[in-house]
Amino acid sequence: MSQYTEEIQKRRTFAIISHPDAGKTTLTEKLLLYGGAVHEAGSVKARKSARHATSDWMAMEQERGISISTSVMHFEWAGCEMNLLDTPGHNDFSEDTYRTLAAADSAIMLIDAVKGVEPQTIKLFKVCRMRGIPIVTFINKMDREGRDPLELLSEIEDVLGIPTSPATWPVGQGKNFVGVYDRWNKRLLKFERAAGGSNRVPIVEGSLDDPALKSEIGQRAYDDLKDGLELLDGAGSDFDRDAFLSGQMSPVFFGSALTNFGVEPFLDSFIGLAPAPRNRLTEAGDVVGAHERLVAPLLRAVYACCGVIPRLIADFLGGFGVLEAEVGIRSVAEERVGKHRVLFVRLAPLGKGLVEEFRVFCAKVPID
Repeated sequence: MSQYTEEIQKRRTFAIISHPDAGKTTLTEKLLLYGGAVHEAGSVKARKSARHATSDWMAMEQERGISISTSVMHFEWAGCEMNLLDTPGHNDFSEDTYRTLAAADSAIMLIDAVKGVEPQTIKLFKVCRMRGIPIVTFINKMDREGRDPLELLSEIEDVLGIPTSPATWPVGQGKNFVGVYDRWNKRLLKFERAAGGSNRVPIVEGSLDDPALKSEIGQRAYDDLKDGLELLDGAGSDFDRDAFLSGQMSPVFFGSALTNFGVEPFLDSFIGLAPAPRNRLTEAGDVVGAHERLVAPLLRAVYACCGVIPRLIADFLGGFGVLEAEVGIRSVAEERVGKHRVLFVRLAPLGKGLVEEFRVFCAKVPID
């Protein structure tokens, strides 16, 4: 395996799709918090305070508590380089979202536990399915009194037409939501509340047979938990990775982005689920080994020009693995600006109709 291939295998480039107000910006903040990209998560609820979501940098985004622009955020988790494509959730800015999904290798579909599957989620899901993007489902807002988990699964399957396989199951709901049961690893994960959900929450492993659990969530919730798990074990769909990678099955996780409950076990599982950059289908067919044919020659040309491989170009191409279409190097040029060399790499299309515009990458390289 070449160095380029090894680096590509460490990348996870993904987007989050949801209906407005399902908690996308909040989940984005918590992923950045757990990944160490921010030390304290800002809440979109605190609109009158000085704290805002890190991903929402525009004044209008901070004022309204919504995402308007598209941005890419990077963090590390379990040895992988995570590239989160943050897209606008509101329908007025949906074109940006559609274009950004072309660069995603997987997607997190965020569902509001109170409202279920909503119109914008359906639209974005169809785009992902058309592109064959693997989808991981995160059912959010379990800290609120919402719909029955089994009812939510049924709605996802009926409305979206995709089988589901729950990886975690909620322990309690609303004010009694205390954790999740990890079905894949057969363990109960209880969480301790953190003030405002701005910091990581401690996790305590427990047992379903713990008498304290029954008293903590109540007899009815405990019985629902046991019945739900028994039903899933007996009649639920087993997870099929091949079906997931082809966009034909979605593993489901439960949690609350606001309180951080369920975020860490979700991240741990997402690393193994989400694929690294793969070959893409174009009008010319499957671009086999494109990272070797396209990325490596480009980096060699850059190296021949300036003697180094600029991190911006290496990270971009390594993160996405392959380009959307087969392209070639049109020119490599440089200019000296102060103590830096500014390198320009222009890519040009090789196949008719595959890429409509030239793409230019620019990087500053220190002068030795």
